[in-house]
Amino acid sequence: MIHVKLKCHHCGKNLMDEDFKIDEHPSVKAIIEYKGKKGVLRLSSLYGSYKVDSEIELVNGEIVRFYCPYCKSDLGSSRACYECSAPMVTFESILGGYLRICSRVGCKKRILEFENLETELRAFYEKYSTFFKGG
Repeated sequence: MIHVKLKCHHCGKNLMDEDFKIDEHPSVKAIIEYKGKKGVLRLSSLYGSYKVDSEIELVNGEIVRFYCPYCKSDLGSSRACYECSAPMVTFESILGGYLRICSRVGCKKRILEFENLETELRAFYEKYSTFFKGG
């Protein structure tokens, strides 16, 4: 699996939590809101892993809102999930591009997008070339 490093697309702060590991890698830290409660949610930073750690008990099928733990901006987007129509949540990759995840608990839809395909895909490939070559 590919380890992604993410930041807030509003303030640019690094969302990687070096002190809280999931899948033996730093987790991605966000604040979530669900049924009037707010708490910390940490996501696995391995693309393809769906492991999370949440301070709030989450129920499959419910939609949660995501916020930056630094600037408190809403990380939701106007895009809807292709699988379930829930709002997508946007994180910016430190290497360039964006990772969008579904805000519905249990939905596994993830989208990795590049704005400048040539530049960002080259940086992505250089970072993960051993993965693509089977190393």
